[in-house]
Amino acid sequence: MKSQRIPKTDSIEELARFWDAHDITDFEDELEEVTESVFARRGNQVTIRLDERETEAVRRIASARGIEEAALIQEWVREKLTQS
Repeated sequence: MKSQRIPKTDSIEELARFWDAHDITDFEDELEEVTESVFARRGNQVTIRLDERETEAVRRIASARGIEEAALIQEWVREKLTQS
């Protein structure tokens, strides 16, 4: 008989530690099927068109900073909005 239950937490770190030490098959009676997105994106999406030269520049800068292109563009938009 198992003595532990799945933690009721939103902490990814705590859940990762728990699942690193446990087997999911031991908790089948506690699991439930989810039919909707668990990790829904927050915020709205905006599509922009860049020419090839601009796209490559964004890629180079993002790569040099070790971040994704979208994160770099978000940072730039937030900076510009703060200045306005």
